[in-house]
Amino acid sequence: MRPFWRAFWGAFWLASATIGVASAHAQVPDTILYGVAYYDEYTPVDRVDEDARMMKAAGITVVRIAESTWGTLEPQPGVFDFSHVDRVLAAMHKQGIKVIVGTPTYAIPTWLAREHPNVLVVGPNGVRAQYGPRQNMDISDPDYRAAAERVIVALVDHVKDHPAVIGYQLDNETKAYSSSGPNVQAAFVAQMKQKWPSLDALNDAWGLNYWSNRINRWEDFPSTNASINASMSNAFAAFQRGLVTDFLTWQAKIVRAHARPGQFLTQNFDLGWRETSYGIQPEVDHWNSAKPLDIAGIDIYHPSQDKLTGAEIAFGGDLARSIRNGQNYLVIETEAQGWAQWTPYPGQLRLQAFSHVASGAQMVAYWHWATTANAIETYWRGLLTQDYKPNPVYEEASTVGADFKRLGPKLAGMTKRNSVAIYVSNRALSAFNSFKPSGIEYNQVLRPFYDALYRMNVEVDILSPDSTMKLDNYKLIVVPALYAASDAEIARLNDYAKRGGHLVYTFKSGFSDENVKVRYATQPGAISQAAGVSYQLFTTPENVSLDGDPFGVGEADNKARWWMEMLQPTTAKVVARYKHPSWPADAAMTRNTWGKGEVSYIGFMPSDAVIEKIVAGEVERAGVEPTIPGVRFPLIVRGGTLRNGHAVRYIFNYSATPQQLTVARAGTELLQDRKVASGQKIDLAAWGLAIVEEN
Repeated sequence: MRPFWRAFWGAFWLASATIGVASAHAQVPDTILYGVAYYDEYTPVDRVDEDARMMKAAGITVVRIAESTWGTLEPQPGVFDFSHVDRVLAAMHKQGIKVIVGTPTYAIPTWLAREHPNVLVVGPNGVRAQYGPRQNMDISDPDYRAAAERVIVALVDHVKDHPAVIGYQLDNETKAYSSSGPNVQAAFVAQMKQKWPSLDALNDAWGLNYWSNRINRWEDFPSTNASINASMSNAFAAFQRGLVTDFLTWQAKIVRAHARPGQFLTQNFDLGWRETSYGIQPEVDHWNSAKPLDIAGIDIYHPSQDKLTGAEIAFGGDLARSIRNGQNYLVIETEAQGWAQWTPYPGQLRLQAFSHVASGAQMVAYWHWATTANAIETYWRGLLTQDYKPNPVYEEASTVGADFKRLGPKLAGMTKRNSVAIYVSNRALSAFNSFKPSGIEYNQVLRPFYDALYRMNVEVDILSPDSTMKLDNYKLIVVPALYAASDAEIARLNDYAKRGGHLVYTFKSGFSDENVKVRYATQPGAISQAAGVSYQLFTTPENVSLDGDPFGVGEADNKARWWMEMLQPTTAKVVARYKHPSWPADAAMTRNTWGKGEVSYIGFMPSDAVIEKIVAGEVERAGVEPTIPGVRFPLIVRGGTLRNGHAVRYIFNYSATPQQLTVARAGTELLQDRKVASGQKIDLAAWGLAIVEEN
């Protein structure tokens, strides 16, 4: 390592025992990076040096390049042109800006589609994709893999010794892209042969006698594309998620073999989507796919203007931090302006940037620097718009850059020790979405419970069946819609409660096993005894309310929606009952003592207002203190522990109305560098923030 490199960039801690194949020697800068994606290939005029100067002036410290331009890097097979890469590296290095190089494998060149049309993905409809859109390839295809390896090796070998290059991004928002052609189907069958040596056992577990779907010989195994069997479909969905893990592990091995020691590997995972980032990603197992990385990356896009709440920023950050067991992470993409409806109000860009840092981000980077002049994302704007000149968004970004330069070394490496977790499952998501009640998807159950915790300033970790974080670290675990889970998985959760934890299950939990076979048992299956409740009947509620408005939300919100189970307590106490002339005695929510702990069961989908009341009650019963008790949205308070051992509190005003907050402990407000006393009020402007390092 060159002396100037060591002086400028310090070592950043990286987990070792839990990383899998990740490098124990990889480093990321020991500060908060501020970045943009930059494509000299897209720029309408020659201005790379001017762009680099403008970036430097705005406090940009890192750019991400190359992941989108395979056709420019390799215009013909084996013929490479690195002129754009070299121009950017030279310009950025001159300004002291570091570079993350992306492997350009998510958008294939025209010649690859022409020479090897088999690389284009075959989807569930049996039709091969047309060339044009990105991510239209089969990531398991041998010809695609061979071409991808060639360009990865050539690119990494070309840039690895350049002093500006600090790390690599593997691919881009990788998924299997619904790949289900004959080759993928054959690979799935081969995997099932290994998992199920007995076809009789597979037929029984998946219930394939239904409609003569029974498979009597492996040669007769049908395509999953037209399956009416959720067990088969969800096994195939898990297989497709495994393709992503395999692909990223494969890329990591190639890049690591050629990279310079110390350069890190990351990937920009994305989230589920409902107009913006929303919930866990159905097509990727983040916990397993993150293992070959050195540090996780995440892409987070969120509502803006009056719809900006910070919930998507917090959720995405909590997920990215949790998938590598509490390690800090990189925000590789977020919006500066983005689509027209996302143009931020004054103050919002700064609020958003520090909101990412408050969840544990070591980098905040925008997609992208400017605005393209052609193609599908013409109206997705970066920090700059069509004229590439400074504008109010760029000027506000400059204030963030200045703050990061001054405070980044202090704020970097913050750790969190949360006492509440939400337990999520890709398997449960796929199974739940096979039978959507009222057309509702899993993430629409998950997010209201997360959002309720967020709004009352209770920070959370996000656990999955593949998490290695101990359940006993948490006072409260909320488990939304665990529709498909093994007996062992449910026993692990129940035993957590038995040892003294506080556990909350929602409706549609425990109904089927890990193979999406409905349990031949009193429902909710293995949860029933721990929750002290059972049910036989369920329905879609029509004009069903809760008797006596037990949560005090008023008539409009005192409703059951989407799904309801007619709960019959065995040992549990009734928290709420339904109000309906035909079901006057059925419980809607129960609470049961289980060993040293407690298990609550919510048998219906409440309104958001009721969810907030339920969650607040469970938080109190579990003995959990919000970050600042009594403070609620639009004042959001998040934080952790700095490396100097001091607590830090990020205080955000997610509203257009000025707010005040009383400081709980004395310390220093870092943005204004002024002392604050315990009990002192801090004024927050519209969309304003403060950062208090406590004494």
